Amino acid sequence: MPFQTTYLFSAAMDVEPGKEALFNEVYDTEHVPLLLRVPGILSVARFQTQELTMIIGGQRKTILGENEPTYNALYELESPEVLTSDAWAKAVDQGRWPDQVRPFTKNRRHVLYRRLVP
Repeated sequence: MPFQTTYLFSAAMDVEPGKEALFNEVYDTEHVPLLLRVPGILSVARFQTQELTMIIGGQRKTILGENEPTYNALYELESPEVLTSDAWAKAVDQGRWPDQVRPFTKNRRHVLYRRLVP
């Protein structure tokens, strides 16, 4: 399915060993559903970094993604203002995420992308 909007927000991070099961459970069952209720968030998809093998310049290379976070969630946004809305601020601090999960995340990266050709 093609992107529905011009803006894509990426929230990527690692989680401390021993907390991954809780991280994934809370992300899937609480965090994403709460954020999907925020006006202006159209969709969310979660990803896990994988080893990459590809051909570049005629050579086969395997890339391990050094220093890249293990987990990444991509959010389709109607506008960048979604990320500073009251609804967003409330949603990111609900449930078990702020106290039981966020403190055990590290190597966090947040990036906003704007599609070049609408």
